[in-house]
Amino acid sequence: MTEHFSLDISADRTIRRQTTAWLILALGSLVIGGLFVVLIVLSRTPGIQDIIPWLDFFKTALVVHVDMTVLVWFLAFAGIFWSLNNNGSCTSCGWPPIILAALGMLGITAAPFLGAGDPLMNNYVPVLQDPIFFVALGIFGLGFTLQILNGLIHSNPVGKFMDGSAALRFGLYTALIAALLSMMSIGWSYTMMPAEIEGQHYYELLFWGGGHVIQFTHTQLMFVAWLWLATVSGVTVKANPRIILLLFAIGAMPVLFAPVIYLTYPVEDPGYAITFTWLMKYGGGLAALPIGLILITSLLSADKASDVYRAERSALIFSILLFGTGGIIGFMITGSNVRVPAHYHGSIIGVTMAFMGITYYLLPRLGFRKPMGKWALRQPAIYGTGQMIWVLAMAYTGGHGVQRKTAGAAQGLKTMPEYIAMGLMGIGGIVAITGGIIYLVVVYKAMRPEKTATA
Repeated sequence: MTEHFSLDISADRTIRRQTTAWLILALGSLVIGGLFVVLIVLSRTPGIQDIIPWLDFFKTALVVHVDMTVLVWFLAFAGIFWSLNNNGSCTSCGWPPIILAALGMLGITAAPFLGAGDPLMNNYVPVLQDPIFFVALGIFGLGFTLQILNGLIHSNPVGKFMDGSAALRFGLYTALIAALLSMMSIGWSYTMMPAEIEGQHYYELLFWGGGHVIQFTHTQLMFVAWLWLATVSGVTVKANPRIILLLFAIGAMPVLFAPVIYLTYPVEDPGYAITFTWLMKYGGGLAALPIGLILITSLLSADKASDVYRAERSALIFSILLFGTGGIIGFMITGSNVRVPAHYHGSIIGVTMAFMGITYYLLPRLGFRKPMGKWALRQPAIYGTGQMIWVLAMAYTGGHGVQRKTAGAAQGLKTMPEYIAMGLMGIGGIVAITGGIIYLVVVYKAMRPEKTATA
């Protein structure tokens, strides 16, 4: 059986404005994250670094960069999906989450310039140990939590008629459940934290459970994007909507074990960290493999995409390839080498590429122009190819013992293939950065108001 999988775009003007606001928030986080990369480079440039007044600015800027390009980007894009699915019963309820999230994002950005420092590079949500940063992070978290509650209460129902749209709405609902459990997990970790734990270990444990659970939200939303991108780019998905709904349920089911982990282990117990790792390692791919195979089979028999939606299909293909590659590398990890970042970069960039493709599709439906031209069509391939080279090169060197969070001689490179792989990693990184910049430029040009002729 074949089916079309797509979501209706609400005609309600307020809902469309709120969706646009979340999109601007998501794009703004990438711009800010990119600007902090420039500051990171300047902080290590002789002469210029002497006029930067902040102590240890490299790590301080890196904290903000990571929080913008991972935390804010993904959570704001979740806001886009859930806003699109609003049933219109309380459109005014959609503004407080956006306002709080925007204020939180601006506060995180401004924190280093207001004296925040003492960076800690813990997993998931690296922090600056300063009240300004923590207040801003809390405001953003409150905004995101309100958006979750808004989605749970005011989303369009799945409905009694099971078609492709109903299956996607169910997918959005499972992502909401995972997000709610993620926020609850952070609160649970906070209440269970022993008083003697502090510093980086404290924040590692605080965000460990919730950080693992929120990955299921990202993955469920990526599945929604995959199926939607396939349909809009002319691919006939060979799957019954009921099967897809079942796969969405299977994909979200592991998050229900999060409370069991908290009831079983204290947060300082090694079992707490290990079990959440297993939860994501073995549960995160339960739905990814069958949905990926369904889409690959459908893509192989599909006609060539028209230029109008070629970027969307290209983003879909690279998203599946990168997410699958990241997942395979995850099962090859032994120890703390650079295969770890190769694994999670492959996975999260797979999600990012799906979101990029959806951006191209949504823009004209939110009142902007359709991104067209050669750079819009080439951008997914440029970004995806660069990321694939980067991930594979890092996975190779990780297999030869290169450790995480090392640089220069500390990497311990010994053979010519290792040097070549690290060189390829650098080339892939440059290509990927170029692709990311092209994405922002293309989207900006599509959203920029057209100049009107004057008499």
